[in-house]
Amino acid sequence: MKKRLLWLRYLLLFFACLAVTGVYAQELTVSGKVTDAADGSTLPGVTIVVKSTTTGTVTDLNGHYSIKVKSGSILVFSYVGYQTQEITITTQTTVDVVLGSSVTGLSELVVIGYGQVKKTDATGSVSTLDKKEFLQGAVVSPQQLIIGKIPGVTVTTLGGAPGGDAVIRIRGGSSIYSSNDPLIVIDGVPMDNTATAGARGTLSMINPNDIESYTVLKDASATAIYGSRASNGVILITTKKAGPGAKKFGVGYDGFVSISAFPKMVSVLDGDQYRSLFLSKYPNDIAKDSLLGTANTNWQKEIYRTGASTSHDLSFYGAFKYLPYRIAIGYMSNNGTLLTDNVQRTTAGLNLNPVLFQDHLKINLNAKFIYEADQFADQGAIGEAIAFDPTHPVDTTNAYGNYWAWLQPNGTPVNQATTNPVAHLKLTNDHSNVTRFIGNLQLDYKLHFFPDLRAVLNLGGDYTTSRGTKYIPALASFQYLNGGVDNKYSQFKNNSVLDFYLNYVKDVKSIWSKFDVMAGYSWQHFFYDNVTYNNNIAHDSAHYQYLIDKREYYLVSFYGRFNYSLLDRYLLTFTLRDDGSSKFSKSTRWGLFPSVALAWKISDEPFLRNSKAVSLLKLRLGWGITGTQDISNNWYPYLPIYTASDVFTQYQFGNVYYITLRPEGYDADIKWETTNTLNGGIDFGFIKDRLTGAVDVYYRKTKDILNFIPVPAGSNLSNYIYTNIGDMWNKGIEFSLDAKPVVTKNFMWDIGGNIATNKNQITKLTATDDPNYPGILVGAISGGVGNTVQVISVGYPMNSFYVYQQVYDANGKPVEGVYVDRNGDGKITDADRYHYKSANPDFTWGIFTNLKFKEWTLSLAGHSEIGNYVYNNVSANRGVYANLYRPEGPYLGNVTSDVYDVNFNNQQYLSDYYVQNASYFKLDYITLSYNFAKLIKGADNFTVAFTVNNLFTITKYKGIDPEINTGSNVYGSTVGIDNNIYPRSKVFVLGLSLAF
Repeated sequence: MKKRLLWLRYLLLFFACLAVTGVYAQELTVSGKVTDAADGSTLPGVTIVVKSTTTGTVTDLNGHYSIKVKSGSILVFSYVGYQTQEITITTQTTVDVVLGSSVTGLSELVVIGYGQVKKTDATGSVSTLDKKEFLQGAVVSPQQLIIGKIPGVTVTTLGGAPGGDAVIRIRGGSSIYSSNDPLIVIDGVPMDNTATAGARGTLSMINPNDIESYTVLKDASATAIYGSRASNGVILITTKKAGPGAKKFGVGYDGFVSISAFPKMVSVLDGDQYRSLFLSKYPNDIAKDSLLGTANTNWQKEIYRTGASTSHDLSFYGAFKYLPYRIAIGYMSNNGTLLTDNVQRTTAGLNLNPVLFQDHLKINLNAKFIYEADQFADQGAIGEAIAFDPTHPVDTTNAYGNYWAWLQPNGTPVNQATTNPVAHLKLTNDHSNVTRFIGNLQLDYKLHFFPDLRAVLNLGGDYTTSRGTKYIPALASFQYLNGGVDNKYSQFKNNSVLDFYLNYVKDVKSIWSKFDVMAGYSWQHFFYDNVTYNNNIAHDSAHYQYLIDKREYYLVSFYGRFNYSLLDRYLLTFTLRDDGSSKFSKSTRWGLFPSVALAWKISDEPFLRNSKAVSLLKLRLGWGITGTQDISNNWYPYLPIYTASDVFTQYQFGNVYYITLRPEGYDADIKWETTNTLNGGIDFGFIKDRLTGAVDVYYRKTKDILNFIPVPAGSNLSNYIYTNIGDMWNKGIEFSLDAKPVVTKNFMWDIGGNIATNKNQITKLTATDDPNYPGILVGAISGGVGNTVQVISVGYPMNSFYVYQQVYDANGKPVEGVYVDRNGDGKITDADRYHYKSANPDFTWGIFTNLKFKEWTLSLAGHSEIGNYVYNNVSANRGVYANLYRPEGPYLGNVTSDVYDVNFNNQQYLSDYYVQNASYFKLDYITLSYNFAKLIKGADNFTVAFTVNNLFTITKYKGIDPEINTGSNVYGSTVGIDNNIYPRSKVFVLGLSLAF
């Protein structure tokens, strides 16, 4: 018994010693210093945190630290611009850490055409933006992510429609009749920028939550590798994937619910104001006064609503043995603020990225499936709500759906009258279903017997199928005479691509040189099949229309790039691409697009290499030629085309009418538009990259621009043809800056912004100078017949306003119909119109800031355009007394409140009074978030965020929104013209982001 007690004592004593030893093992004091891997200098302000806890410290001014930790803990060392490092503590008490430059800093790898390059080695003008820098909040279209974020890149959403499209311009526009859209490449697949029937936009179908980063190639030395499609810049989109080293399994969720506030409305007269004004204008006029109603209807309030939207994205990622994967599923439903407007999008994505044969074979498989269901609201109701008489109700008892309408004495609708906007929305069923697949397989093989050489094969495609219908019952007053609408359409688009290239990289240290040579072949096929069937409800033959549009074209290219680095600081890049397009005849089919760029990394010179102040200083100079092959909607512009006559232009022979064929004008030698670009730039980083930025200056000269010009009679069976005849230039300066003025253990402040200028001028439009040729009249407006308020003229910017100079009275009020006789001939004619201002801004800028305190983050960003002007078409059309009574019905109409500012009886469409300064600043979003991850075991992220989008706008513009499409666009578009824009709303968003 005593022996047992003795052994028990020994055993208890043994465990007690173990416990004491364990206690002391858990109370280690670890100290050391943190230095820079590049030059050995110490780093002050490095954050050291015990992983999965809130315990931490920072290095002092000499880079030293001290912290108490438990044995087995993991210390995480992190510093802005450097790679984060984790060290497990066992028994060591001194831990010195060397941090290298972060892959997220200036030495990161950036995607370029057909490859990657370290950002410090890039010779062209390249801007990158990753997911941490994207616009926050209720983002439903990919274009929204980069609004105001990149210098020289303007993104203008086309109003507040849910999932709506946007216009993207990189360094302005360089074409008149051709596309000015940039080339967009998603995971190596160049997109087709033609519109998709039934879709909200070309890019808007892509789930923005699947996007990892944007890379924008802006100058010709960066874009020339894409040759014939690169004159308007290139946007490379990389989607999220799980790469080598991925976890075995992870789950992520990102979602939000949002409420769009009731939108801002155009100021018009209410019912009482309208009746008072009407009776003052038409006193004792029984016939006219009898048309007044007794209601007080705010038609804009009747067509708008508070929009509710939701978005959910679930992802699974990790690695199954040697197979990294990411699977994503997303759903978004967005209700517009306009009645009946809705878009629903379902997406699924698969990314597989295995690396096989000891890193010799890299495989990237990307597949994206998209299904979009749209219910479109006819935006014509926006203008109708402004124009409709407010003294009548929305509903009544009649045969036209019980919606109030202007009727003739016989009870039929007045055809000329404004449509009841509520009826227009609720009686129109316009919906579509669109499915899309975007995918590619890339095989990157480093040859076993020659590892300096890589062979890369990329096979991909973009396939879209859409169907839609538009149905309006015959009882609708606005379609009564036509018998309703029963339209159907379908479309199939196919964009297939094959790329193959060889890449040889050799570092020859004996001569301090590195060679990177690439040569490849590209083939791309575009196919388009569109069928449209239009009819009324009764399917009368008189309303029957059946159209088939089937076409295709091919692009074949040979390309190469030579990169040379001497002493790792003198850099040379030369690219050459030879493009062939089936859009042109054999004599003009091929185009050669070269570029060359030089760069000097001054910061790597011996006299700056060990500088603590300068971390990067690089000079860049580049030149190149790019092209535009998207010259028109006609994919066969060099071929003669004959158009069949309609029922009104048939040829009569006896008693029989025969269909004739009318020859259209064409130019058999039509060719590419080409742009020469010269770009100079400086990239810089100071104080360990705490301050980084870039400055670029460029000059672009575009020649062989298409214009629609007269030709001698009989020379081409037509009096006008499209031909390469015009020239223009763009020039500008871009500047971006990012600063991290405060970085401590618990607080970090990041602030930055960008500013850019762009000016352009037309230098040639015709074969010979003609002083009587005013230019190309553009800028179609609402009101009158064929009125335009802009012109494209030699010596002036694109989309200059072309108007009369208004005369004002002694009180500063415009005098109706009185203009300045600028040519002094004693009369006012078209010769007195003059170039006044432009829709293009003098400069654009964006700003952002992020403040992080422990687990709290506050972020905000805004963008601005200065010096841009907008034609206020709403005011010009509706702000006159003549709209009160319309004798052609007769019917009544409302007027905007600014009618009292001008007191015009009739429209003065061409007065420069309506060309108004639309400079503005918008706060795009403000976000406050908190990350609860430390409170939840196994969570990498658990962030709850509250965001307000479109918080406010500062502007002097008199319309409801100054942000009108201000980028040069294809001829005929309404650039800088405010004509009943779909109003943008303030959006309140509650978001949740999880990762386990």
